[in-house]
Amino acid sequence: MRIKRGVNGVKKRRKILKLAKGYFGCKSKNYRIAREAVMKSLNYAYIGRKHRKRDMRSLWIARINAGARENGLSYSKLMHGLKAAGIELNRKVLADLAVTDAAAFADICNKAKAAI
Repeated sequence: MRIKRGVNGVKKRRKILKLAKGYFGCKSKNYRIAREAVMKSLNYAYIGRKHRKRDMRSLWIARINAGARENGLSYSKLMHGLKAAGIELNRKVLADLAVTDAAAFADICNKAKAAI
């Protein structure tokens, strides 16, 4: 009885070429080149997920700083005042308040000022 091979290999190649769909030129047609491009792309995607966290934190800090300066505080003074007042809000929530609800953010800033 003859053993036919290649099913798993074809599946592997098909998976790589599917991931490479839309790449320019040989990168979407030629398995060897597509594999390199896909490996690099997946690596960039992995790194990008880490960078997104950094970028979002810096965006939140910029928004909090802008809101704090409107209320007569710097970012660092605001954060120190919040810690002293025992207000435990993370930067994501503070940034959202600074953008969407200025009155509530001003109230938080006043509590932080009083605690310093």
